[in-house]
Amino acid sequence: MPISADLGEKLEAVVEDLVSNGRYNSKSEVLREGVRLVQEREAALARLQKALEEGVRASKEGRTKPIEEVRDRLAAKYRAMARKRA
Repeated sequence: MPISADLGEKLEAVVEDLVSNGRYNSKSEVLREGVRLVQEREAALARLQKALEEGVRASKEGRTKPIEEVRDRLAAKYRAMARKRA
């Protein structure tokens, strides 16, 4: 089913520029790419939301570690990584 969209002057100019410069072959191609990018962003946001909910749940259940322990573990990890690069 075809879709008609009013992008407004600024976005229409961007689309026109992308097509006229040869970056995309058509306006439809630009819009399909835009929708794909929105899908990727939405999926990333859903993964982040899920991770945040799990973190909150873990915290409420007492499955946490003291900040000092986490800090020390990360500091040791990054020192080891720096030594490998040197």
